[in-house]
Amino acid sequence: SLLEDCYQVKLFFLCSPHNPVGRVWTREELTQLGEICERLDMIVISDEIHQDFVFQGKHQVFAAINEKLKNRTITCTAPSKTFNVAGLQISNIFISNPELKHKFKKEIAAAGYSQLNALGLTACEAAYRYGEDWHDQLMEYLKENIRFVRTYLEDNLPEIKLIEPEGTYLIWLDFRGLGLSEQEREELIVKKAGLWLDSGAMFGSIGEGFERINIACPRSVIMEALDQLKIAVKNL
Repeated sequence: SLLEDCYQVKLFFLCSPHNPVGRVWTREELTQLGEICERLDMIVISDEIHQDFVFQGKHQVFAAINEKLKNRTITCTAPSKTFNVAGLQISNIFISNPELKHKFKKEIAAAGYSQLNALGLTACEAAYRYGEDWHDQLMEYLKENIRFVRTYLEDNLPEIKLIEPEGTYLIWLDFRGLGLSEQEREELIVKKAGLWLDSGAMFGSIGEGFERINIACPRSVIMEALDQLKIAVKNL
């Protein structure tokens, strides 16, 4: 049965805020999830790398809900998304449970990837210590990018709907109003519009008809991309 299958699951991956749909989970939602994971005795890996990008609501650290969840959670963050330092290969892994931490460190050592580069460590510290002004300006720019996309679609591409993002800089667009198949939509975007987006189908059948777009870039780039898309849709 489904319940029996659930009891076989030992690890739960949580994406918070959620990528690709941009949901910022509420404390109530996460508490309910935590109760399920506790009942089924699951370890939770909470990917909170987009925690610095919240436009609606408030980010809730999963491990901070209560002591029981803290002891079964591995929290993953990084400065890479917020401060654009992905190439430095630095991330943060927080594990409160001593036994779980020991197992994790043992596996990292076995993989031979336990030594980080000095530049990455220094950049991580500098970003969190001195990067508040950068982050404030970035958030304002991203909010304006979202407003720009929303207005552009309403005025020029009403068949394509913006799913209002509560968090992250990866927006989720609903292309189903164009009435295209997966193959036809790919041809429209890649071959006719000359764009490379992330098809929602890569996230499973429930994502078919949607596209994910990264708006953490100059507004001029977004405008150029949407103009190309508008021309391609007009010539359908």
